[in-house]
Amino acid sequence: MKYPAEPFKIKTVETIEMTDREERKEILKDAGYNTFLLPSKNVYIDLLTDSGTTAMSDKQWASLMIGDEAYGGSENWFRLEETVKEIYGFDHVVPTHQGRGAENILSQIMIEEGDYIPGNMYFTTTKAHQELNGGEFVDVIVDEAHQPDVKGDFKGNVDIEKYKNLIEEVGAENIPYINVALTVNMAGGQPVSMENIKKVKEISEKNDIMVMSDATRCVENAYYIKEREDGYQDKSVKEILKEMMNHFDGATMSGKKDCMVNIGGFLAMNDADMYQEATSLVVVYEGMPTYGGMAGRDMEAMATGIRESVNPHYIEHRIKQVRYLGDKLEEAGIPIIKPVGGHAVFIDAREFLPHLSQDQLPAQALAAAIYLESGVRSMERGVVSAGRDADGTHHYPKLETVRLTIPRRVYTYAHMDVVANAVIDLYEKRDKISGLEFVYEPPTLRFFTSEFEPLNDQLIAE
Repeated sequence: MKYPAEPFKIKTVETIEMTDREERKEILKDAGYNTFLLPSKNVYIDLLTDSGTTAMSDKQWASLMIGDEAYGGSENWFRLEETVKEIYGFDHVVPTHQGRGAENILSQIMIEEGDYIPGNMYFTTTKAHQELNGGEFVDVIVDEAHQPDVKGDFKGNVDIEKYKNLIEEVGAENIPYINVALTVNMAGGQPVSMENIKKVKEISEKNDIMVMSDATRCVENAYYIKEREDGYQDKSVKEILKEMMNHFDGATMSGKKDCMVNIGGFLAMNDADMYQEATSLVVVYEGMPTYGGMAGRDMEAMATGIRESVNPHYIEHRIKQVRYLGDKLEEAGIPIIKPVGGHAVFIDAREFLPHLSQDQLPAQALAAAIYLESGVRSMERGVVSAGRDADGTHHYPKLETVRLTIPRRVYTYAHMDVVANAVIDLYEKRDKISGLEFVYEPPTLRFFTSEFEPLNDQLIAE
């Protein structure tokens, strides 16, 4: 089937309520036109993120009841450790409270002042940790990743020539590791091919550079390899995932995505010395090396979720539900990043609002307008997310997008229809949407807590 039915039946429901437009107008103003600051009770369909918003299965809820909350040596930790080693193949695992905890530890261990860290497009928290530890992120993704209309099977690939040129320019000794995201969030959830991963590993080994992965959505990446790359159609997603991760020296993981839980993460690696360093830091920032900021019940639920994530029926529905929304929007002429990625549909805000310059924050304005008109919450991924450089000048990313992020096992195709219709209706009056300006801006990761106001009196002229 082009769009397979949900591979589950609903046992418990949570009632959601719809606000009217006048209510949302005041709610949005109080939130400073930042969708992150909206109270969830006032959101109808919540597509802010797929991080920690998964609906856990009956088996995961049952896992909570066997939580061993021992401070050291929890039974749940040993099950999680065993599961990570089996499914992903790494030798050592350090638990953290979520992905950015793992990013913090990795950055402190690996990065020295003046180092360069290449990666296939930046991610906000990853880049922040790299910079806070004295490193400089360098984008080495293929050019097509920055071009919304260009279709390609693996737009998340590392550009091998860019990577080689960086090594030659700055010296391999100044590159502690390359960070390969699976999939690439900021590029629209685009996957990386197995062939590309192998080439990156080959070049890195020759230059004594470690290969790390932001493995947050690696199961989704494995599905795309099965679907699109020659020689993998007859392999299971589980087999492809194991082969894929075998080419990395380690990985950071936010368990709140592909591990199917609401909190948790880990840092995995093969090097024993690196593991010892990580365990000493995890005690400082997270907790004991056998819980790392998670309760025993959370670790048990994560171990169960990791195994559920490689179920073929689950992952097919996951990918194709997102694709369903993308297809609905593309058929209606809405400008989106193509092809549709694994976890979200990204609207091209520059094309949607061509009358707004990037300095007028079109993606932030569009996310606010979608909420105002429909109660659907999305998020900005553009100049606001990109932040400023050391001189205080905005970074201007080539992609200025609004992310419609689909939580796992939460919504149905009918909800996707509501979202699609809301965006399509808004497109008809797109020329009436005003730009925004900052009224409050924090120094780091500003997209989370910044506040804005319309450049005109109203966000959408009436």
